[in-house]
Amino acid sequence: MAAHPENEEWQQLSAQNDARPDNRVHVIRDGLSTHLPDIDPDETAEWIESFDGVLDSAGQQRARFLILQLLQRARERRVAVPSLFSTDYVNTIPTDQEPWFPGDEETERRYRAWIRWNAAAMVHRAQRPGVGVGGHISTYASAASLYEVGFNWFFRGKDHPGGGDHVYIQGHASPGIYARAFLEGRLGAEHLDGFRQELSHAGPGGGLPSYPHPRLMPWFWEHPTVSMGLGPINAIFQARFDKYLHNRGLKDTSQQHTWAFLGDGEMDEPESRGAIHVAAAEGLDNLTFVVNCNLQRLDGPVHGNGKVIQELESFFRGAGWNVVKVVWGREWDRLLHADRDGALINLMNTTPDGDFQTYKANDGAYVREHFFGRDPRTKELVKDLSDDDVWNLKRGAHDYRKVYAAYQAALEHEGRPTVILAKSIKGYTLGPTFEGRNATHQMKKLTLQDLKTFRDEVRVPISDAELERDPYLPPYYHPGKEAPEIQYMLERRRQLGGPSPERRLRHQPLVLPGDKAYDVVKRGSGKQEIATTMAFVRLVKELTRDEGIGKRVVPIIPDEARTFGMDSFFSNLKIYNPLGQLYTSVDADQLLAYRESETGQLLHEGINEAGSVASFTAVGTSYATHGEPMIPIYIFYSMFGFQRTGDGIWAAADQMARGFLLGATAGRTTLVGEGLQHNDGHSLLLAATNPGVVAYDPAFAFEIGHIVRDGLQRMYGQDEQESPPADPEREAGTEDRRDPNVMYYLTVYNEPYRQPAEPDGVDVDGMLRGLYRYAQAPGGPGPRAQILASGVAMSWAQRAQEMLASEWGVQADLWSATSYGELRRDGVACEQHNQAHPGAEPRTPYVTTALAEAAGPVVAVSDWMRAVPDLVRPWVPGDYTTLGTDGFGLSDTRPATRRHFGVDAENVVVAVLAALARRGEVDHATVRDAAARYQVHDPQAAGPQESDSGVA
Repeated sequence: MAAHPENEEWQQLSAQNDARPDNRVHVIRDGLSTHLPDIDPDETAEWIESFDGVLDSAGQQRARFLILQLLQRARERRVAVPSLFSTDYVNTIPTDQEPWFPGDEETERRYRAWIRWNAAAMVHRAQRPGVGVGGHISTYASAASLYEVGFNWFFRGKDHPGGGDHVYIQGHASPGIYARAFLEGRLGAEHLDGFRQELSHAGPGGGLPSYPHPRLMPWFWEHPTVSMGLGPINAIFQARFDKYLHNRGLKDTSQQHTWAFLGDGEMDEPESRGAIHVAAAEGLDNLTFVVNCNLQRLDGPVHGNGKVIQELESFFRGAGWNVVKVVWGREWDRLLHADRDGALINLMNTTPDGDFQTYKANDGAYVREHFFGRDPRTKELVKDLSDDDVWNLKRGAHDYRKVYAAYQAALEHEGRPTVILAKSIKGYTLGPTFEGRNATHQMKKLTLQDLKTFRDEVRVPISDAELERDPYLPPYYHPGKEAPEIQYMLERRRQLGGPSPERRLRHQPLVLPGDKAYDVVKRGSGKQEIATTMAFVRLVKELTRDEGIGKRVVPIIPDEARTFGMDSFFSNLKIYNPLGQLYTSVDADQLLAYRESETGQLLHEGINEAGSVASFTAVGTSYATHGEPMIPIYIFYSMFGFQRTGDGIWAAADQMARGFLLGATAGRTTLVGEGLQHNDGHSLLLAATNPGVVAYDPAFAFEIGHIVRDGLQRMYGQDEQESPPADPEREAGTEDRRDPNVMYYLTVYNEPYRQPAEPDGVDVDGMLRGLYRYAQAPGGPGPRAQILASGVAMSWAQRAQEMLASEWGVQADLWSATSYGELRRDGVACEQHNQAHPGAEPRTPYVTTALAEAAGPVVAVSDWMRAVPDLVRPWVPGDYTTLGTDGFGLSDTRPATRRHFGVDAENVVVAVLAALARRGEVDHATVRDAAARYQVHDPQAAGPQESDSGVA
């Protein structure tokens, strides 16, 4: 018999130990001692001699068995020993240790079959002529038992006394979840017939979304998952956030559990595996991954030459997870018990996944010949079984009792998260044209014969005549709400706390801070120069002290707190760690010491932007998942936000997360010396593509105050019962009608300058809409112009305004463009309204109205690509010139890079003069003189850097 890799591993370890002259055991795993003295060499020699004797007389199989028994006994007696990273290709839970299944398995089988049928019928009907919207049949077919055991016995609903569970449904399995809701009476046949037809079937809201999308079906779906990889990482940080709420005393979440249903192909995604160490390190025993190992990706095998279950087992065990394998159904128990010499287990261990897939695309005779027939001993094991018996040897994921045992073990396990690796068949029960086929993921239609075969397999009482009447529209099956099976199913959900999945809004508006909290940013910085990043941090400090919301503010930082000036939070708010602080910090005697606490408020995620976004999502959706509105404030290098984790932010918008995203160290030229990979000149452009993001680029501290106050009011200060969905046609001032399900993105900078006090009579409405006049021209004769500036570019524009007046006799008004994104949304909404209502009074975009009476050309400048101010080009009246930082960032001083990109004060002056020259209001020679005088194309002439470089 071929040696198992574990045998080879132990043999190598033994050889290494024998070669050591000091006879010390070198253990390299689990943090065990690396040198153990041999205090009784004679006894050691007896043990080794005994082992060698067993190996020589009984062979490797017996020797391996004894070693494994000793390891198991050592664990039972709490002796620290190295973990095995992989075990045999069999079920983790022995048959004699399986708990008794408490339900009526036959009753559950019957309505599980109806769910299977209705799920496939729904997708098939969606391919009828004139529709053809796609869908997926085979994923749910492979996972039906995995879901149904959970729905019937484990997934707690919102009305459970201990709170509801978080269930992350694998996206492609959504048809089965809709089909269950149909039997429960939550959805009707008319809804199923609207699958993937959210507009055309019965008007907006009359159909069903393709996948779990809370924003599209907000009363039903709670967690979006179909962007593969995001489900696993979001589930980890959801489970972690539940522990955070509990440890901080905000909510008792001790009975709530997070379940994430994943595909084995999905585990290829970096996000699927990249944060599993977090779950292990924080002891998230409230988390279970259920990986449906049907051995297939979308195109073919996951690892045709290997064994994905064994690979995943090693990976998760190595990371510190509890691993439960559910490989074989109960029909294999007798064969495994009879496998006295390990021949069957050896076949199981050495057969690659590609062959296992092929077996299930054939028949029992093929399996007998090509699997059992490879060893005469295994062929003998099945000699009394018919080919049908061999074919009916089920895989573990299709055995209700095996799955129940695994789920029960996961809930009972303490101290570590659990992953269940359940082997299944893709397309199970759908018939020979679907089961195990490489193309099964893309197969969306069933032939008439497929329908009949499937019906017979799952035993649904539908006649041939009903199927033949219209093969495009096979009927759904529902026995009636009074049928005993339906009553049984509903009673199981009642016992578990109501329907699942379900999303609820159960919270009241928060009592928000009053005027005093914002004084810190309204009064300006006096003579002190501070960056807008620091201004925001000062405001956050005030918010955390607020009696109403202070404890609900959750700063989230990916290991850059000192860069952002937030190191004082370490000692004041403390860093959350479920273990507390088990060491003495090197700066323990300092005022701003690094402090960790099990009740800490700050979530410090390390160098992990993907995990930070997942954390933000969990915190930002707590108002719905827990009925506890929390206020996440995630601050990050702006370059590593939307560019690196845009998919996660998109999913957060789908889940209707609320909170603040802070793109710190923003701008292409402001982060001194960092260069191409760090200098952000486009995140505002990326943010503008996300309908759930409200983005601002504030220039001053007082602007930050108004934007944050507006965000808190919009997201947390409205009565949910009265707040309608987003209304793109809202009028100014009707803030109570705005959609609260948004995230506010603010870009803030690390360049310090004097922050002015809030001017009297400042146009707050214009500021929040995206544009207001900050400073009138100095006054006097001469041509007129308008300068639009945002963020850090305001200081360049102010200087340009002065230069234009004093050196060129041009009077320019200065505008603060706080949000080109919001201005664009308003412009698009006006165009859409006017197109839809051609007979009504046309609506005018706000930016058009604001600039209508402004004389002269308009020049916009920012530390962003020109595409950002170009967002509003269609609605800017008259001449419009944009200056921006297009291209890759560079490592240099601020003056040099700004001169290079043509956005400094001198270039603004030249741009204004050029615009006036095109209108005939100044001579073209004046433009040439200005460009020559300022040397606008020479970075070396830009002068030295005078502002503080900030921290990076």
